[in-house]
Order: sequence, then C-alpha cells, then structure tokens
Amino acid sequence: MANNEIKGGMIARTQEQKAAAKGNKPVSPSELMKRTINSSAMQDLLKGTLKDGAQAFGASLIELYGSDSYLQGCNPGDVAKEALKAAGLRLPVSKQLGFCYIIPRKDHRVLKPNFQLGYKGYIQLAMRTGAYRYMNAGPVYEGELIKVDKLTGEVDLSGPIKSDTVVGYFAFLETLNGFRKTEYWSRERVEAHARRFSDSYKSGAAIWRNNFDEMAQKTVLKALISKWGIMSIEMETALKSDDEMLQAADRAAGGEADKAGTIETTGEEVGGAEEPEAPTLTDSGESLPWELTGENGEVLHG
Repeated sequence: MANNEIKGGMIARTQEQKAAAKGNKPVSPSELMKRTINSSAMQDLLKGTLKDGAQAFGASLIELYGSDSYLQGCNPGDVAKEALKAAGLRLPVSKQLGFCYIIPRKDHRVLKPNFQLGYKGYIQLAMRTGAYRYMNAGPVYEGELIKVDKLTGEVDLSGPIKSDTVVGYFAFLETLNGFRKTEYWSRERVEAHARRFSDSYKSGAAIWRNNFDEMAQKTVLKALISKWGIMSIEMETALKSDDEMLQAADRAAGGEADKAGTIETTGEEVGGAEEPEAPTLTDSGESLPWELTGENGEVLHG
C-alpha cells in the first residue's frame, strides 16, 4: 500500500509492532497529530489560513484526533487538511460545540475524513454577513401548522400545540432591508431528502438517530439560505463543501460505501463498518506518520 511506503524505504508498522521491534513506547494518536501539525508544511498552511489563533486551533485538533478512535483510522494529514476548512471559516473544530464536524467515511474500504458544517455553523456564518435582522429555525409540533400559502410562501404556525409530536421543521430569515422568507418542510420531506442525499442517514448513523431534530433544522435552514439568503464568500465556500460531500455520498449509494458503512464522529460503529486499523508509524525520529499531500497529490513535507 502507498501509505506503507516512506522515505528511505522503511516500512510502516503498527504501534505495537514498532514498540516490540525497537523497545520504544507506542506513540499516542495525539502525538501523531502533534507531529503533523508541527511539520513545516502544515505550519505554513496554518500561517496562511490563520493570522492568529493557530496555536489554539492546533490544540483543538490534537484533542479531537486524540479522543476519537474512529477518526484515528484516517490519515492524520488528511484530517488536518479537512480541519483547515474549518480554520478558513473561523469555526472551532470541537465536535462538542457543534459548529462543524470531521466525519470519517469509508471510500473503497479506506477511511477518509470529510468536513461537514453543522447547524450552528450556518447560523454563525449568516450572522457575520451583517445582513440579517432575524434568523430562526426549529421543530413544528402537531397543531401549530395552520397553512402554507403556496403563492407568497408565508407559513402560519399560530395554531395551538396538540401534542409533543413533531410534524415538520421551519426556518425563517429577515434581512435588514425588510425581506422576509420562511421555509417549512414536513418530517416526511426531510426524511425523503435524507434518504436520497445522506448515506449516514441511510446507514442509521448515530448523528441522525440521536440528533434528528438538529439535522432536520440544518437541512431546512440550508435550503432557505442557499435559495433566498444573502450569501457571503464564506457561506458560499461552506455550502459548496457541504454539497460536494453530499454528492460524493450520493454517488456511492448502492456501491461499496453502503457495504462498508459510515462512521460518525460519535465513535459508534454503524452500517456494518469495521474497526479501523491502528495508526502506523514510520520511525521513531522526526518523520511524519503519513505523508501530508496537497490538492494535486504532491508531498508537502520534506
């Protein structure tokens, strides 16, 4: 495998093999990511992306990688590159905060990290435009929906709540110049959309099982902003990244990705996914655990 080939012709080994062969202590995942971040190539990328806050960003990435056993199955250089998308948007990579996620996904039976914007991330980027007076999203309970005006798009949610059953989701925006728009999707429409575009939903992943309302609100809010909202360059970049991930998942539907399954950032195994192999090491010196490559596949570190 290409990942097992390193400079000088040395062969990468697992942590346990390395320790047994040379008597060294196994290198922790946190240390692997630390080496990646401290490489000259990554430092140059961080300086070009972040004018300040590079140290805090690096610490967050080390913590993320060190605490997620499934993310550790990914090339740490690739994880760092995906995290740089969050850095470019000035969003924290901590999954507990919910602004964005780095999600491992199997591609031809190899785990690869994917950047995905969260519900809070869309709101944060919209707020930064300074163009919105109000923005909101949430669930609609049984009895609240009175009507949706097909001509004007107005949604009347003034009805009394009859139960705690969620029948749909709304997203609303109003710009400073007075433009208002509401988007309403029934729960069935959200589920149909997820079945078509989200392989994590189709695999029964924890991110949908445990956070369906949040994922549904993100879906409706994204639809509203992308069609009717005022877009900044940051928001266009984020939407493009999110769409590319969904398109890749859609192309994989019915293929090997469905067989391999999807692994979410919760660390749970879903969709028949296999336990990832332990991270490999090149040597006990300064070399990185994996080669850090650029967009065109070129090796970035020396």
